[in-house]
Amino acid sequence: MQQAGPLTQKRIYGFWWPLAMTWVMMSLEGPFIAAVIARLPDPKFNLAAYGVAFAFAMLLESPIILIMSASTALVHDRLSLHKLRRFTYALNLGITLAMGFLVFTPAFGWLMEGLIGLPHEVAALTHDAAIILLPWPAAIGYRRFYQGILIRGGLTRRVAYGTVVRLSSMATVALVAAFTPGVVGAVAGASALSAGVVMEAIASRIMALGAVRKLLETPPLPGTRAESMTYGFIWKFYYPLALTSILTLGVNPVVTFFLGQSRLALESLAAMPVVNSLVFLFGSVGFAFQEVGIALVGARREGYLPLRRFAAIMAVSASGGLAIVAFTPLLGLWLEDVSGLTHELAAVAAVPIRILSIMPALAVIISFQRAVLVAAKETVPITLATVIEVTGIVAGLELGIRGLYLVGATAAGCAFLLGRIAAILFLLRKART
Repeated sequence: MQQAGPLTQKRIYGFWWPLAMTWVMMSLEGPFIAAVIARLPDPKFNLAAYGVAFAFAMLLESPIILIMSASTALVHDRLSLHKLRRFTYALNLGITLAMGFLVFTPAFGWLMEGLIGLPHEVAALTHDAAIILLPWPAAIGYRRFYQGILIRGGLTRRVAYGTVVRLSSMATVALVAAFTPGVVGAVAGASALSAGVVMEAIASRIMALGAVRKLLETPPLPGTRAESMTYGFIWKFYYPLALTSILTLGVNPVVTFFLGQSRLALESLAAMPVVNSLVFLFGSVGFAFQEVGIALVGARREGYLPLRRFAAIMAVSASGGLAIVAFTPLLGLWLEDVSGLTHELAAVAAVPIRILSIMPALAVIISFQRAVLVAAKETVPITLATVIEVTGIVAGLELGIRGLYLVGATAAGCAFLLGRIAAILFLLRKART
């Protein structure tokens, strides 16, 4: 995106805040659904099943998640639009077929009961939820492609409008399911997620009509990167980003496996969706910063210093906000009164939330580092950093659960923090240079 004049903090804020509100609104999705499930029969089993099904679906959708960054960075004209759109659709199809195979074959039962070790009742609920989530990965890829086009065109408010559609649809379906006799919590949550993201995908496509029409009227300029854009170039650019997402989200089933073998296993499985949702809520402002950095850093990195100043302010604010909740009576209010956890589950969730209170600041830092590298078409270091992060998480889980015999949720909090710090340290020099 071309910017006229110097990149001021006010301009960054104007570009960033609609995307931040998008992530904040999405971050409310998890606590809302968890609160609905917690108030339905058998909350412990259904929260655990919903958390596992969600982690499973996230892993399957992981190759497509960063297509928004690719769309923001690469789509400049008619040719790049056509090429990246076909690439996105092909990837969506492959992901959906893979998820269908796993859900509708005996592989699912082996994975959930044999490998992860879920009780049969939880595995059955997880299977029902996973079937309902089948449209979810492709809808995510579809809408993120068009959201990238909106961001590239400076239409960040429309991205936020799409999220309003998503949350409205999600809340409506969740409440209808909750008051429908015979609908269990895991099914209600999965139905709400699927409905919300499908409606957001439709809304994003409609809102991107003008931007797409403009791109279709823009031929590639001779000598530009777009003129030579091939599927080979797209693959070389995107596969490190896909691997990054696969590794990042692929660690969730690994965490689930470790939690299933830990002390207070079922309690930890039930508590972690609530822990992750609260940390995600405060970290969401940082997640939005990746696309902001890609769009605004500039071809010669002229926006680097203003963006870094903005990121520093954001990092302090985000972690400060979570710390206020984590270390005051507000935490009990959130966990028991808002999220609907029992006192037993709230006690399990409180410790990892306090451990992870610095995580929102780290989310801002790593989003800025990744944005600088993506804008420079240097995506391989991002994957290497993610390998380091995942290795740190697994090592932390192994030490915490099998070495120190910690409660599973506590060990997970320590492991997530260890892995993220290691990744940021690795990217520190590369993002600067």
